[in-house]
Amino acid sequence: MIRVDEFEELLQECGVGFYTGVPDSQLKAFCDFIEDKYGIGDKHIIAPNEGNAVALATGYHLSTGKYGLVYMQNSGLGNAVNPITSLTDPNVYNVPTVYVVGWRGQPGVKDEPQHVKQGAITPDLLELLDIDYKILDEKTTIDEVKQLFDSDFSKKLANGQSVAFIVSKGAFESFKTKKSNENTLSREDAIKTVIDSLTLDDIIVSTTGKASRELFEYREEKQQGHSNDFLTVGSMGHSSMIALSIALNKKDKRIFCFDGDGAVLMHMGSLALVGSKSPRNYYHVLFNNCAHETVGGLPTIMGDINIAEVALNCGYTNVYHASGKEELESVLEKFLSDNGPVLLIVDVSIGSRSDLGRPTTTPIENKNAFMKKLEE
Repeated sequence: MIRVDEFEELLQECGVGFYTGVPDSQLKAFCDFIEDKYGIGDKHIIAPNEGNAVALATGYHLSTGKYGLVYMQNSGLGNAVNPITSLTDPNVYNVPTVYVVGWRGQPGVKDEPQHVKQGAITPDLLELLDIDYKILDEKTTIDEVKQLFDSDFSKKLANGQSVAFIVSKGAFESFKTKKSNENTLSREDAIKTVIDSLTLDDIIVSTTGKASRELFEYREEKQQGHSNDFLTVGSMGHSSMIALSIALNKKDKRIFCFDGDGAVLMHMGSLALVGSKSPRNYYHVLFNNCAHETVGGLPTIMGDINIAEVALNCGYTNVYHASGKEELESVLEKFLSDNGPVLLIVDVSIGSRSDLGRPTTTPIENKNAFMKKLEE
């Protein structure tokens, strides 16, 4: 097991001077330490998506000659493959980068269905990308990592090659921090309030992470079944496009996208496409806590931009905003009576119940029930 402060000190000694990426629960201790030490600024930027992070690390290397470090969950490798192969690769611009990759879906370790395939192919994918890697697990010591840099990784970086650490659960010692904001309404209560305003004919596509888990549990509590809901358990940032395509093909139904701020930021071009297609039956609900709460709570930049103006300029017909349950109940009447595409931004707190469960149905069962519902 490795202390994150010792790991970061070693990275500095080996030429790393900049940190960027998308947070991951497996890397929580490391990400929390980086934020605690550097905050959010020139030394540390939380990127909207992993491809952006690779580009940021490239710009850092071009302007300083030092190495950038990109952290991510292994599911984010898909977003990073394009710049890794067409920008930083030794056959293109030969930009050395250090990758720290959380290993979800590791073979032999129980995990959720959306992580299994990515977990199985993570080492092979890095090999295909010609990125040498070291697996860090609970038995790995900082001395082993130092020896690896001395004998191999430092030489590779100096020659323009990238290297990676695949981080298993328990590889890093914990680093305690507490994340919060000023909002009083929990996301779970906000979801319940919205659900209570909908009909059993309304269709929901919910984003990856705890929002879908909270939606699933409330349906269980109300004994409503789950056929109205498509739970986007993986593919962060794409739920709005799933919802858009359904809205275009099922114009007789109201389609709701339950989204998160990190997911919206990851693929913001989706807002423009929604506005361009302008489906009157499209209702977009953004539960905004300005944080990557599902994977540890590090901040997003949603609080630094005016997402309402962005949506309006992309072609949304209207944007509504609510803070607190009473305001949400009041705003929902106007939101639901409007023609889409419309956006409702709900300010929510950071955090969730410690006993929050996971869906008890499989993704295939969810898909089949959902498709049957759409046929009605």
